[in-house]
Amino acid sequence: MRRVRALAARLRDGLAERRGRLDERGSGAGAVIIFAFLFMALAAFVVDGGLAISQRERAADIAEQAARYAAQDTDKEALYEGQTELEAPIRFENCDSRVQEFMAHVTVQNGEVESAKCTDKDVDFVEVEIVLSYRPLLTGLALSGPLEATGTARAEPRTEVGEP
Repeated sequence: MRRVRALAARLRDGLAERRGRLDERGSGAGAVIIFAFLFMALAAFVVDGGLAISQRERAADIAEQAARYAAQDTDKEALYEGQTELEAPIRFENCDSRVQEFMAHVTVQNGEVESAKCTDKDVDFVEVEIVLSYRPLLTGLALSGPLEATGTARAEPRTEVGEP
């Protein structure tokens, strides 16, 4: 009986010691999961933030080029005949068609052109607005739809030679 009690006591001590070790197992897994989630969230903001900046720059570049293209449509006859005081009057009524003609030759990677239009136009300037839509890479999993980047530019015709 004494042996049984000693064996039972040793078994209880062994189980208590094992239970203590088992309680500590996996305690670092929670911290690893939290840090992995924080790392992915930080990476998502870095990658998608860079993509947002890149898309805004791309929209602004396309808007500048489209505005220059639209501003090149000048009324040369009026300029040659001296009917105007302006350097080169723009045929602003063609602005939207010129922008659409320019956009037919533009390819956008990682997104698409939502709209391209002249927002303001006159004989001495044109203003173009380009809206690009894109899906963020990592935060796009949590967002419901694409994001938009807008670029606006203004162009004026110049006919002078040399320094402005």
